[in-house]
Amino acid sequence: MSDRILGPLEEIPDGGARGYPPAPGAFMGLFAVRRGEQVWVYVNSCPHVGLPLELQPHRFLDHKGERIICAAHGAKFLVEDGLCVGGPCMGDSLEAVAARVEGGNIVVDAEAGV
Repeated sequence: MSDRILGPLEEIPDGGARGYPPAPGAFMGLFAVRRGEQVWVYVNSCPHVGLPLELQPHRFLDHKGERIICAAHGAKFLVEDGLCVGGPCMGDSLEAVAARVEGGNIVVDAEAGV
């Protein structure tokens, strides 16, 4: 199993998020949310209709930075597990991607998002 380095954790402001393009051969990109030294990574696809969550680059969080939000229809998701807690996909979840911070970089499986 090979790894993919998304980039340095420091590229994401604490309490912020960042999108990443699809890996070669993948259809969907990924995004990461940072809280201190913790990071959560998800496939950038709303479970309601499969659209990317953001309309503007790296804009994955609500105005308070508390929830992940789908810009297309306002669905809200918990940062910690991707569960939809508001909107048309209530009870569904974003597709989580196992991630770790190694040497200051966010690392995921190379097959994530395929």
